[in-house]
Amino acid sequence: MEAIEWIKFLAGALLLLLGTTIFIFEMIGVFRFKYVLNRMHAAAMGDTLGIGACILGLIIMNGMNLTSLKLFVVIIFLWFSSPVSSHLIARLEVTTDEEQDKHYRRLILSQVEESCERNNCEEKNRKQESREQSNCEEKCRVQAAEKEEVK
Repeated sequence: MEAIEWIKFLAGALLLLLGTTIFIFEMIGVFRFKYVLNRMHAAAMGDTLGIGACILGLIIMNGMNLTSLKLFVVIIFLWFSSPVSSHLIARLEVTTDEEQDKHYRRLILSQVEESCERNNCEEKNRKQESREQSNCEEKCRVQAAEKEEVK
């Protein structure tokens, strides 16, 4: 029975350590990135995964009881609320950003379609040229083979 307690303790401690490590990487990302949306992405992803790992470690250490169920409900709540709140804050940043051209560019659908059509035409031309080149090479091989047969 004592071995099972040690296994539960080690598994919980590893998950707590994993969650703490994720939080450290999250803080590095928040301080290292310059643009607010990049910082927010690092924070949101780190919070969701880090809190989930830490609370899961606590659930394993605590065993299966009512407290573990409450901790699991907290994980579910955080997994739903953190992405939603991050998305709303990101939309607010995008709509109120005064330097939009500096941070990102807007795509106009007609320009994207024209660009795709142009790329498709260029790709078709390249394929056609490579087919013509391979056909030409094949003809040269056939002619060389015919010359050798004549000799």
